[in-house]
Amino acid sequence: MKSSSNLKSLLKNIDRKGYPAYKSTQGTYDFGTYFLSIDHVQGDPFASPSKLSIHVKGRSAGFPASFYDTKYKQVALCDHLTRLFYQTLSKISFRAKGSGKSGLFSVSKCGQQVLERTACTINPSNGDISVHFEAGFPANGRTVNARELDKMLFGLLPDCVSSSLFYKNIDQKMLESVIYISEDQHTIRKNLSSMGLVAFIADGSVLPRESGISQKPLRNCVKFQSPDTFDLPHHGTITGMGIPKGITLIVGGGYHGKSTLLKALELGVYDHVKGDGREFVITDPTAMKIRAEDGRSITNTDISMFINNLPNGKNTVFFDTEDASGSTSQAANVVEAMETDSSLFLIDEDTSATNFMIRDELMQRVVLRDQEPITPFIERIRELYERYDISSIIVAGSCGSYFHPADHIIQMDQYVPKDITTAAKDAAKDFPMVSLPKKKHPDPCFDRCFKAGNHLKKERKIKMKTLGKDAFSINKDTVDLRYVEQITDTEQTTALGYALLYAKLHLMDGKKDLRTVADELMQIIETKGLSTILDS
Repeated sequence: MKSSSNLKSLLKNIDRKGYPAYKSTQGTYDFGTYFLSIDHVQGDPFASPSKLSIHVKGRSAGFPASFYDTKYKQVALCDHLTRLFYQTLSKISFRAKGSGKSGLFSVSKCGQQVLERTACTINPSNGDISVHFEAGFPANGRTVNARELDKMLFGLLPDCVSSSLFYKNIDQKMLESVIYISEDQHTIRKNLSSMGLVAFIADGSVLPRESGISQKPLRNCVKFQSPDTFDLPHHGTITGMGIPKGITLIVGGGYHGKSTLLKALELGVYDHVKGDGREFVITDPTAMKIRAEDGRSITNTDISMFINNLPNGKNTVFFDTEDASGSTSQAANVVEAMETDSSLFLIDEDTSATNFMIRDELMQRVVLRDQEPITPFIERIRELYERYDISSIIVAGSCGSYFHPADHIIQMDQYVPKDITTAAKDAAKDFPMVSLPKKKHPDPCFDRCFKAGNHLKKERKIKMKTLGKDAFSINKDTVDLRYVEQITDTEQTTALGYALLYAKLHLMDGKKDLRTVADELMQIIETKGLSTILDS
């Protein structure tokens, strides 16, 4: 551990030297109220910025222990501090001048969802806070401009740290409201199952977003309304609509809010920031959005529950393809969601394969069951609930056949939900019900085992690269995530990439099935922290 004066002297000595001289600054320095660590120095002013971190002792940070005594409060607190640090860093970024990325300050930019990140962490045993960020070390051409870095680290950064990472200096009422809302959200999420619900949408929620590329709430729109209630520790009694377990159908005319409601439910697996409009749209945390995904790769997956007796004789118990059709891809997505122990499927007919979702009575009469390899979802949906305890929420705008198996039918009318179950069931009596398979299907096989560690360990260098929010690559292999619609942040994609890499190197031994591997991986993250998987 060195003093900040040592860093000042070092910067003075390397001024105007070649850019590699900055490497000598790596280390940890005592700035009195906090420690600054220079963890990695960029190779030149045009390369990826240098990586730094701030460490504040709990007794100095001073945050009340009651604000981080549970995991969800820790996530909420660190999310709020990251946002504060981002705001202050943005104001001082590029005040120092030079070539390339000189003067840059950056940290994770949080969206509308409250996510666990490695950018800011708190030690629950002592309240110590760590923040990781980036800085562009200044240069003139490729010559060290240490005077500008001195300005960044000694003139600009200290005020930023002081105003965002110390309890006495921040808006304490705002932070209190952040912790309280996280407690209210946790209360709803924790009690959903015991109340027989899979989701809850509070009255007054703003479901529409500002635009197709924005997660911010739309202003001056019709707010969600419903008559049910829920009691919360801080908010008190809140009205809204609880969606029960079972099969729920969401219907209504175009542009009345069906898909908007489903999209809100998809992201209801996350907590949302205060003022988002979806703070109290809470969904079962295991909920999965299911859709068709033409062209996806499928490896050794048992889709025989839905696809059988293919004309080419291909095995659907251990199904492999590099270019799946709409029906086979959606079947695989359903089975893989079952493999993850999901308790709720979210489906929109607009993004589904029609032949996977339904075969009406007339089609069944013309094309006999033994001539059709696809068992549509409508014929399995009741079995999924009664046998596997998996509920479904389906948006339907044109297919009324799902009225028969549905337990609850909600009509969206200008963003106002109406329970029309009784009326819809009465109307459905005049229409034939889709016939169901007579033979009970065996449980899907989930014993997929992979061994990947040796192949990767032979590589001289393993490179994990994030390709925006939609994909990541490990060396030459790319994982396409475009249709995993519940991913909301590029950093989630990065975490998934590192998680897969860690699992391949350390957990996939050819004997453990994927569920065991996933369980062990999550246990490692829970006990050792998310940053553990970065050190593969």
